[in-house]
Amino acid sequence: MTTLSGPTMGTTWTVKLVAPRDADVARLQRGIQAEVDRVVAQMSTYEADSDLSRFNRAPAGTWQELPPEFFDVLDHALALAHDSGGAYDPTVGPLVNLWGFGPGAREHKVPADADIQAARARLGWDRIRLDRERRRALQPGGVYVDLSAIAKGFGTDQVARYLERDGVQDYLVDISGELRAHGTRPGGAPWQVAIEKPGAASGAVERGDQVWRVLALKDRSIATSGDYRHFFEDAGRSYSHHIDPRTGRPVEHRIASVTTVAGDCMDADAMGTTIMVLGAEAGLAFAERRGAAVLILLHDGDGFVERTTPAFVALLVEAALPLPRE
Repeated sequence: MTTLSGPTMGTTWTVKLVAPRDADVARLQRGIQAEVDRVVAQMSTYEADSDLSRFNRAPAGTWQELPPEFFDVLDHALALAHDSGGAYDPTVGPLVNLWGFGPGAREHKVPADADIQAARARLGWDRIRLDRERRRALQPGGVYVDLSAIAKGFGTDQVARYLERDGVQDYLVDISGELRAHGTRPGGAPWQVAIEKPGAASGAVERGDQVWRVLALKDRSIATSGDYRHFFEDAGRSYSHHIDPRTGRPVEHRIASVTTVAGDCMDADAMGTTIMVLGAEAGLAFAERRGAAVLILLHDGDGFVERTTPAFVALLVEAALPLPRE
């Protein structure tokens, strides 16, 4: 097995693969890095010259031509915003920044109510118009798009597509806990992915001491969102980085983490954020209507209880199944 890795999106990517005999591993490394760099160049709010930053700065009423990848992700994000009734909102950026979870150094503190309302006034996923024929998006004025809840999953998918174009059929792509698997491990065994208990270093890894569940992952993706990833405390109270665009404030549900399994990692990534905002009951109902495979862990005293959709139950592997060893 060959393992490659590199930097991206403020974290790292890792790819484990079974390389064809004639594979140029160094070229694969460069190709993977180019794929994730392209996603950053198009969709990062941290890069002032990204296509997304250019869109966010564009004058009101102007149509902005977008690269194909950026256009497709925005199209997907707007569709999910519509389907979720705005629980997922790609224009939530002003609130994310206000609460100190966006680009740049910001103090983590609870904003004033007036500032929250002012930021909410800039939201409006339904004000963005798309011109699919020319791959353009209308900047209606003041709208600030943040694709952080979907771009990492899309980047994972892009790496997977690149590998398959290059003849690699057996791989596991991981961008900071957003994973996509194809084919099998050396020897023909399926890729096994552990879902860690909330509070561990990452939400989905190949092995770990704090395993909640183990899945056999083949030709699918998995992503985990959690309230333990990014948060701050103020006056003894914890505030999650998951902002409810409908209230302008961090979510206050009992959800500790949401794990979603889907064909595309972009879908799994965005679904987790949506459910974190909707809450357990509404989130499960939303996932079941879409036939999504979802595991929700809820805080329960000092431990956790799980809620699952029927599609997720079908994917479960016995938790005691030993993790593969190299």
